Amino acid sequence: MTNPSTELARAVVTALRGAGVREAVIAPGSRNAPLSFALYDAATAGALRLHTRIDERTAGFLALGLAKVGNRPAAVSCTSGTAVANLLPAVVEAAHAGVPMVVVTADRPARLRGSGANQTTDQVGIFGSFAPTLDVVAADLDAILAFVRSHGGNRPVHLNVQLDEPLLPDDGGWGGAAEDPPSWPATPAAPVERLVLEPGPRTVVVAGDDAGPPARVLAEKAGWPLLAEPSSGCRTGDNVVRTYRLLLGGELGQQVERVVVHGHPTLSRPVARLLARDDVEVVSTRHRGRWAERPFAVAHEVDQVDVTGPGDPAWLEAWREADRATSRGLDRFLAAEADLTPYEVAGAVSRALPAGGLLFVGASNPVRDLDLMVARYEVGGRRKVIANRGLAGIDGTISSAIGAALGRPRSTRALALMGDVTFLHDTTGLLLGPREERPDLTIVVVNDDGGSIFATLEQGAPEHADRFDTLFGTPHGVDVASLCAAARVPHLRVTGLPELEQALATPNGGIEVVEARVRRDNRAELDAKIRALVLP
Repeated sequence: MTNPSTELARAVVTALRGAGVREAVIAPGSRNAPLSFALYDAATAGALRLHTRIDERTAGFLALGLAKVGNRPAAVSCTSGTAVANLLPAVVEAAHAGVPMVVVTADRPARLRGSGANQTTDQVGIFGSFAPTLDVVAADLDAILAFVRSHGGNRPVHLNVQLDEPLLPDDGGWGGAAEDPPSWPATPAAPVERLVLEPGPRTVVVAGDDAGPPARVLAEKAGWPLLAEPSSGCRTGDNVVRTYRLLLGGELGQQVERVVVHGHPTLSRPVARLLARDDVEVVSTRHRGRWAERPFAVAHEVDQVDVTGPGDPAWLEAWREADRATSRGLDRFLAAEADLTPYEVAGAVSRALPAGGLLFVGASNPVRDLDLMVARYEVGGRRKVIANRGLAGIDGTISSAIGAALGRPRSTRALALMGDVTFLHDTTGLLLGPREERPDLTIVVVNDDGGSIFATLEQGAPEHADRFDTLFGTPHGVDVASLCAAARVPHLRVTGLPELEQALATPNGGIEVVEARVRRDNRAELDAKIRALVLP
């Protein structure tokens, strides 16, 4: 007869499969041993793919990356105590980005709660409102599956599984690991609210993170400029305005009368200022993240936006003409710089992304640099550019990128672009055991020895120079090559654009790091000169 903890763990894994989980990540522990054995049996039977990481935070972000590209929930499992708390950053990001994920935590039996027993804390509801919790006591497959399916969808859910000793299987293995899980009634689709607009007012379409093709389709049908962030999923076609961030500060930006918002725009202050203007009507599609309400006044919020027909072609042509002129000026300015700039690094990475490729971009400056430098991509090229923009944190970026590369194995090329502080924040993501699957992934690290984004913000003003490095710049002096050597990851340092382009053209295979050294001391000056390319 199977012991209760083994039976319970197998019911949980069966429920995961019934909820569509095909990727699972575990961090080793004692209390979650029943779950680990059940997941291993399921993976051996071909029912799912199993990944192991030694760090729970890394494991959580790996699952997040897998879920972002897989269009289905991924699971992450860990032992009790502080291990559970280390999953919080990934859970919070998933909640705000609307990414499905199932967090499966092992817990001591309820009788030990409040007793000071080893590795025992209050895990029920530990993720607060970010992930609803089911405290799993019995191997009730229907109840577990119903909870995951009813509370999941575009958000994380938490299964807190009470496991008592004995913790190891005593029946020689799980023979039913490959059996099809029970079916469950599909959740009926919610009615779609649709708004049809007249093309008349001078309108732009703002496409934030995960906006998807509808933003491009609307812009092209109406003849409106498309202001699309790199991870919008629609930075393609003839209506895309490359330098929109600069142009919004000029005369064209002042002429905007209406904005249609798709996705989750978070990158630029010019867009935020546009959306906050009293003289601009904002129409928004609903964001699927945890907080659907926009941080700006919205006249209409619907599921879909359409238009009766094309608007004035002169409006779009004015943006195109200004964009061409500003782009030429930007490219000439960067080419004249003596040193390699972070903008040139972003541009080289963008050009290296082939049709069918995958690019994961880190927060802070890299995604903003990429925003100005994205190559003109054709529609239908199936390039996937993604980022953790739910809360736009720098944590877990390496792990998320590896998860995305593993979850999209048919990518023609997988790249990641991130800053040095972001890279250092998640170096445990490089620590893969010899049995773990390693994707082909080129990680480009823009190393300016610190947090250069703060130099472009208010705290970078000259009057704060005496304390800037201590509080914000935080130079670290880390030898990235030695760090990569310790993780047995190939490393190449470049200091010029030709070197970088050569490195990107000749990948080694597996995970590799290309470190691009750039200056930090001139970042604020560099950005000011770029903004000056467009006169207000």
